[in-house]
Amino acid sequence: MAWSFLWRNGVQQIYSLCLGLLFLFLFLRPVNGDVSYSIPEELKRGSVIGNIATDLGLNVGRLSARKARIDPEDDNVHHCGINLNTGDLIVRERIDREGLCGKKASCVLKQELVLENPLELHRISIRVLDVNDHSPQFNEDSLKLEIRESADKGEHFHLREAHDADIGENAVQSYTLQQNDHFKLIVNTKPGGRKYCELVLEKELDREAKKEMTLLLTAYDGGSPPRSGTVGIHVIILDANDNVPVFSQTVYRASLAENSPLDTLVITVSASDADEGINSEIIFAFDHVSDDNSNIFTLHPKTGEVRVAGVVDYEKVSSYEMQISAVDGLGLISYCSLIIKVTDVNDNTPVISIKSLTDPVAEDAAPGTEVGIIHVQDRDSEQNGEVHCSIQQDVPFKLVPSIKNYYSLVTSGQLDRELVSHHNITIGASDQGSPPLSSRKSLGLSVADVNDNPPVFQRESYSAYVSENNKAGSALCRVSARDPDWRQNGTVIYSLLAGAEVNGAPASSYVAVDGDTGEVRAVGSLDYEDLRSFRVQVVARDKGSPPLSSNVSVSVWIRDVNDNSPQILYPAPDGDSSVTELVPKAAQGGSLVSKVIAVDADSGQNARLSYHIVKSTDPGLFTVGLHSGEIRTRRDISESDGEEMRQNLMVAVKDNGQPPLSATCSVYFLLSDNLSELPPELKDVSSQEREKNSKVTFYLLVALVSVSTFFLTFMVAVLAVSFCRRRKPRLLLDGALAVPGAYLPPNYADVDGTATLRSAYNYDAYLTTGSRTSDFNFVRSYDDDTLPADRAPGKSLGDFDEIFGDAEGLPEVRSSVQFYSN
Repeated sequence: MAWSFLWRNGVQQIYSLCLGLLFLFLFLRPVNGDVSYSIPEELKRGSVIGNIATDLGLNVGRLSARKARIDPEDDNVHHCGINLNTGDLIVRERIDREGLCGKKASCVLKQELVLENPLELHRISIRVLDVNDHSPQFNEDSLKLEIRESADKGEHFHLREAHDADIGENAVQSYTLQQNDHFKLIVNTKPGGRKYCELVLEKELDREAKKEMTLLLTAYDGGSPPRSGTVGIHVIILDANDNVPVFSQTVYRASLAENSPLDTLVITVSASDADEGINSEIIFAFDHVSDDNSNIFTLHPKTGEVRVAGVVDYEKVSSYEMQISAVDGLGLISYCSLIIKVTDVNDNTPVISIKSLTDPVAEDAAPGTEVGIIHVQDRDSEQNGEVHCSIQQDVPFKLVPSIKNYYSLVTSGQLDRELVSHHNITIGASDQGSPPLSSRKSLGLSVADVNDNPPVFQRESYSAYVSENNKAGSALCRVSARDPDWRQNGTVIYSLLAGAEVNGAPASSYVAVDGDTGEVRAVGSLDYEDLRSFRVQVVARDKGSPPLSSNVSVSVWIRDVNDNSPQILYPAPDGDSSVTELVPKAAQGGSLVSKVIAVDADSGQNARLSYHIVKSTDPGLFTVGLHSGEIRTRRDISESDGEEMRQNLMVAVKDNGQPPLSATCSVYFLLSDNLSELPPELKDVSSQEREKNSKVTFYLLVALVSVSTFFLTFMVAVLAVSFCRRRKPRLLLDGALAVPGAYLPPNYADVDGTATLRSAYNYDAYLTTGSRTSDFNFVRSYDDDTLPADRAPGKSLGDFDEIFGDAEGLPEVRSSVQFYSN
């Protein structure tokens, strides 16, 4: 029999090995889900389950970029993983079917393949097939069986079952009994599919012949190769006990809420025995309880009360099935089943997981941009496991439901880093239980800066004031612009506007701008007389990409400095003029005899001129207007003044600047009523001046004199008659000296009140008819009540020369001068 047993086991082991190898290659079977696989339990780590990229039609080269990963669906143990290079689904952790599913007929391990950019979710169902990795076991090392000696032949004695953690064919399938003379073994099947055995008495017992015996019971599973477990049966032959305990119910059912307190009464089982005395005393015990459930409940051996002894968790085990035995005092035994259904209680708060997060997010992200993936899970069932997820504060983000319990965190409005640079987001999740449970999770998102703000100047425009003749490089003003962007996007550099011009020249030839500080400096010395003010455009540009810029106007006003001396237009400055003014001896006090004309290129008080006589031949004879420059006789000319025929005045023209600047000129006057009285030196001077004239001018004058001689002869006759009749005959000569605008400096601008060329002045000289010895009659300048120059008979210099033609060598005499201001 032993050899037969070993031969049978050897054949079964070879058969099981071949079947197992074939099983590993043919494990793919369809299970509910996007993709499903079937694998045996206890595969080695790294074993390939299948190529999920091929099965789902995914691009292997994009798996890494899309952050492909395998997440568990029901727990936090990552049993599987993915090879990003090949797309293979591989085993990462030990897969124990008994640890995952216990005695469940079907064991499905649910996993999820998560892909990002865009978000994509595939469910993976892996059916874990049982492998015969557990041997049948009995609860006791030895079974004690007490049988009355009066037992009838063919009587059945129920034996305790062996249990195997495996299921299906790998569970207990058969029993064998050691060869003996009194008993045989019968194997039966319960409605649930479990195998149990009974001893059948084949030969009557005789206590007097043999009080006890030991039998060897072996249990075999259906695996390949099969596994076995043995237990010894200690049979004690007793006197007759012919009634077995009888339970009130064959199957007991109870309902228990999860998380019930310890020592909570679940149910009470009861049994009765028709015997009396010790034969009727019944002891209750759990007969078939798995190791995981052995510490959850307790059974009182006397009362039959089943109470809670451990933690009842619906999420781990939703129902319990146990077998209870009732043994009387002499060892007769009967069995019943106890099924406990666990009801779910809302005891699990939602769990929020951040699966993916883009941090930081650009501030120019369009509304609806996905920045994160949120997963929410509640282990409770039905309404207790239905979760609602939301953001609990006013932020520009929202949650959009995606696949199953996944949410996409997207932007709901325009982001602005300059207003809020960091967002703290609190995500809340609550279930639909009663009362509802909730949880919160906070995450932070930074906003990445984008160059969306141009520099802004602190003023709309800037003005700078600088005195002329400044030093090169002197500071004019400082412009300042602020850019609220960050780092290089907010770093501002300054420059002049490209192509800008000032007074026809590049603006850079006048001012320069410090690129870092915005300080505007003068490139060179500025001259008020050349340029009184100018305007430039300063550009503030950030260092973003592309850069943004803004402009501001900088007006530079140049202050006048008294750096220009008065410029005398008439008469010429010292030593440069030989003009002599003729003053009749009959001139009265206050008569206008000449005017000093001067201008100053400066402005304002720096150009306000005053006139002073600093030296004169006769200090009491002439006076000069303080601001007009008009030279008048202070008093009537007396006979004693005629002794000094030539009068010299030195006039100083002074401006009102600080310090004041001045210029001087000399004015020559000739006190005479008769040209013949001119001293010889004046004649010599006149002769020298005439020699300087060109020959062309000489010929023109000769021609003019010749033409005019006849006309003047006639006029002399007419005037002689008129003179004799009026006893005051006179000859009117009108000469005019006009100071053209070309004498004035090109940048000269009249300032009212400076007495610089303010009005027109006209002077007439009257001569008696006859020779050069005629007397002068000097008349003051006419005003509104005086005959204007344009209505007087015009006389040219040629006429004057004709009249005094034989007075050759006389100095040039200006008897009539007209001044005009610009």
